[in-house]
Amino acid sequence: MNGETSILGVFMPTILVLAVIASVVTMLLMRLADFAGFYRIVAYRALVDLCLYILVLGALSLLAPHIGFHP
Repeated sequence: MNGETSILGVFMPTILVLAVIASVVTMLLMRLADFAGFYRIVAYRALVDLCLYILVLGALSLLAPHIGFHP
């Protein structure tokens, strides 16, 4: 994915912007999973969190052209 996004006149790599958005979404999903008791059935919480982040970042990068980020 190539391209840059202008945020207040500063050009930033699109993948950096998507990574920040994925971090926020992952934190919200982690809190939801903790509230629902999902972490009681997994052995390695950190590994689940990492996989969740990678899935969210991958989904955002696939949906980037549809949500306004142009490669």
